[in-house]
Amino acid sequence: MNSALIAPVLAQVGLTLVTLLVLYLYRIPALAIAKPSNDVLQDPRSLDKLPKQARFAGQNYNHQFEAPVLFYVLCGIAIVAGLGDETTLLIAWAYVGLRIVHAVVHITYNRVMHRFAVFSLSSFALIWLFIDVTRHYLSMV
Repeated sequence: MNSALIAPVLAQVGLTLVTLLVLYLYRIPALAIAKPSNDVLQDPRSLDKLPKQARFAGQNYNHQFEAPVLFYVLCGIAIVAGLGDETTLLIAWAYVGLRIVHAVVHITYNRVMHRFAVFSLSSFALIWLFIDVTRHYLSMV
């Protein structure tokens, strides 16, 4: 069962790589138009002047290194320690699916309340995954 958790982990990594590609697709043309100097680019706040889509893509890419890190840790623990069951796998896929929806909302129309609702659901899935993996671990010791 634990090797089945590799699939949602790979899907989450894939999402991160897709958001990186989208970041480049939006940011490179925006920078080509703006033609900022090297001195300006050294200040991260200079990116705040780029068009919305370029900013949203960059923000979403950065988000892939926040809460998803806990997802990777929990899945890694479950895989290595042989923890989990079908419920664990279902929760992991729910988390990844919600992160995909969050990315699509953020990068496209970015309605904050929609994004917040999906983020909240993904956070609950992450908490549920933590409880589930912890429960499996405690049943072993």
